[in-house]
Amino acid sequence: MTQPWTLRRRLVLSTVALLAAMSIVIGFVSVLALRSYLVDRVDIQLQSATSRSQDFGGNAVAPGSVGDQVGIRPEFLAVGTISASITGGVLDAAIYFDDDGYVRILNGKQGATLVAVPADGTPRTVDLGGLGTYRVVSQPVDRAGSAIVVALPLTSVQSTVFQLGLVIAIVTIVGIALATVGARWIVRYALRPLDRVAATASHVAELPLDRGQVALAVRVPDADADGRTEVGQVGAAINRMLGHVASALHVRQESERKVRQFVADASHELRTPLASIRGYAELTRRGGHDLPPDVVHAIGRVESEAVRMTSLVEDLLLLARLDEGRDLEMGDVDVSMLLIDAVSDAHAAGPDHGWSLDLPEEPVTIRGDKPRLQQVVVNILANARVHTPPGTPVQVALRLDGDTALITVTDHGPGIPEQLQPQLFERFARGDGSRSRTAGSTGLGLAIVRAVVDGHGGSVQVQSEPGTTVFSIALPVGGPPTGTARPAATEGVNR
Repeated sequence: MTQPWTLRRRLVLSTVALLAAMSIVIGFVSVLALRSYLVDRVDIQLQSATSRSQDFGGNAVAPGSVGDQVGIRPEFLAVGTISASITGGVLDAAIYFDDDGYVRILNGKQGATLVAVPADGTPRTVDLGGLGTYRVVSQPVDRAGSAIVVALPLTSVQSTVFQLGLVIAIVTIVGIALATVGARWIVRYALRPLDRVAATASHVAELPLDRGQVALAVRVPDADADGRTEVGQVGAAINRMLGHVASALHVRQESERKVRQFVADASHELRTPLASIRGYAELTRRGGHDLPPDVVHAIGRVESEAVRMTSLVEDLLLLARLDEGRDLEMGDVDVSMLLIDAVSDAHAAGPDHGWSLDLPEEPVTIRGDKPRLQQVVVNILANARVHTPPGTPVQVALRLDGDTALITVTDHGPGIPEQLQPQLFERFARGDGSRSRTAGSTGLGLAIVRAVVDGHGGSVQVQSEPGTTVFSIALPVGGPPTGTARPAATEGVNR
């Protein structure tokens, strides 16, 4: 597939092509006009030479001489001129004067060419072989078919026309080369405002407009947004569009802020009554009262649901705090020891799974928030335990790749359906079907994983097919870059 031409290239080539076409046409017309003019001059000389040949046809020529045969006087002929006489359609004599002034006789083929010229006094161009191209006039003398033929060479005409054509070609080539350089500079200068407009649009395109707090203060400069020019109209339109986008982003940000504030406030306020419900339910269950079995069962269900509700509230509160961009408590984290603790806890919670750990020989230490990173690993391990059948092997590995710590969690369960993988890290998304749940889930575990990893300036990915699911976490050793924006966790339907 050919690469499309840029506007700059099209303008330069169009300008140069137009100039080249005009130069060729002007040169061609000039050459034709000069040749026509010079041939007309030769025709005038022919008419004059023919007249002199007729006027002096019978004067001062000794009998038997060449001039007597031709019927003209040689001293009236210029160098290169050919003169001949034709009687009854037969060439009597034909001579020409060479460059040295000697009289020469034409050969039979050249003479036949002259005989073939109509005797009507009209100049014609003929090719006389070795003598070159000539302009010929055959002038009738009497009604018996006698005629006088005079021819002048076109060598000087052809030489002059060739020199003019060569000069025009050289000037055209040099002019096109200079025009190409000039056109490139002019077009580049003229398109600078368009380049600045494109640079502004590219800068806006690189902004993370889909998440976080966005201050869209970028605008096309006023000098490039003048509506009286074509580029200015584009710049003004982009400024208007950016204004609308900024307003929409402000409205969206304000709406998200209110939602986050509501979730944070509600989660915070719900923790106290939930704690009270759990406390009273537990107190009733442990109070030693003689209660009916159905009441004991109901109180147990109230307590378990309060525990699940508390977990959901805590997850929502954590996400709300991460969405608000609250700073993580950074410190040195021994990732190796963190994974050892997490796998030990996972083994205690799921002894029916095959847990394994692969660590480098040297401990890996990074800058991060240890409790939050602990929660990331715990959530992924819990995810593998809950969504895979008993006996499933789960491998946890850690390696150092330059300035990045790579954590992988691989399970050999049924896999994640392909249609669920794009939304796996969204809030309230759950994997179902072949990965049936054996325990309750809030659907926020992987959303928290992504929010915490993004807050550390890292990334998390998943690759899954039947029989193998791999979660990969990449964390910078030095911690998140200064000023890193924390993306808000997207909302949707968690594995």
